[in-house]
Amino acid sequence: MNRSESKYFNTAIRMDEALIKLMETQEFSYISVKAICETAGVNRSTFYLHYENMADLLEETMQYILDSFLEYFESSPRATIEKIGNASTDELLFVTEEYLIPYLQFVQKNKRIYRAAFENKVYEANLKYRNLYLHIIEPIMERFDIPREERSFLSAFYIYGITGMVKEWIETGCKESVEEVAHLIIKIVMKKEESTRDEH
Repeated sequence: MNRSESKYFNTAIRMDEALIKLMETQEFSYISVKAICETAGVNRSTFYLHYENMADLLEETMQYILDSFLEYFESSPRATIEKIGNASTDELLFVTEEYLIPYLQFVQKNKRIYRAAFENKVYEANLKYRNLYLHIIEPIMERFDIPREERSFLSAFYIYGITGMVKEWIETGCKESVEEVAHLIIKIVMKKEESTRDEH
């Protein structure tokens, strides 16, 4: 990355962080380009050099905060895959508390941004859950000998199902605890996994 690219990247991060800071006290719909620029210390033309509108900034900010969170899982994907490879099929779960609890805590902490992302349709679940697919779902489907042509459909069931439950949790104000939501997701997933085991 050359100096001009680094400057461009750092300016974008400042605007991502400005949105995160402003959303601690305000809803997304009330935040203006002017407020972003003042908080980030940039001028209006710089904003439009990076984004067409606020929805573009929101989408980038979602990716920015999620990337920082995913570093938690990326630190030891090999260990996770080895664990899946060595476990008996009776012990395998597509979704575990090891992944769910930190993820739901993260969502709760950033619920204003998640709510705005859902409302503005900038949340692409298939992209946001790519690590869950790569490190958990795909290796487990491999262990169950699920045909490759069926895997994208099965992963969509889990990914969009979990996303829908998280969306409902956010829209109702995160009234349930992180642990309650995690247990509910696992309960529903377990029912599906029982049928998967029966079929294979």
